[in-house]
Amino acid sequence: QLQLVESGGGLVQPGGSLRLSCAASGFTLDDYTIGWFRQAPGKEREGVSCISSRADRTNYADSVKGRFTISRDNAKNTVYLQMSSLKPEDTAVYYCGAAIFANRYYCSTGSRYDYWGQGTQVTVSS
Repeated sequence: QLQLVESGGGLVQPGGSLRLSCAASGFTLDDYTIGWFRQAPGKEREGVSCISSRADRTNYADSVKGRFTISRDNAKNTVYLQMSSLKPEDTAVYYCGAAIFANRYYCSTGSRYDYWGQGTQVTVSS
């Protein structure tokens, strides 16, 4: 059974950091483009970042550029999202998704993702 499991969310003060993990079971992540998405209450889900399956090429939403870093550890079958300088507006449920892109050297959070995790809550508040 193909499964993605997110972890690492929690409550953090503004300016703080968190590292989210997206662990896969039932398949190997290195064949897949992985995206991170978030959904705040009353808002639509938005793409945050993605990493390609080859050459680890990345993309970021403008709102998180310079603050978030996506990376993968294929040996651990896990993708990470390091979040720094967190702001209250980063508060949301964060999800990871997996997809196979025809172009393995490219990623986009605007494309269809086939597999999803259950999400992890991130709350930024003082």
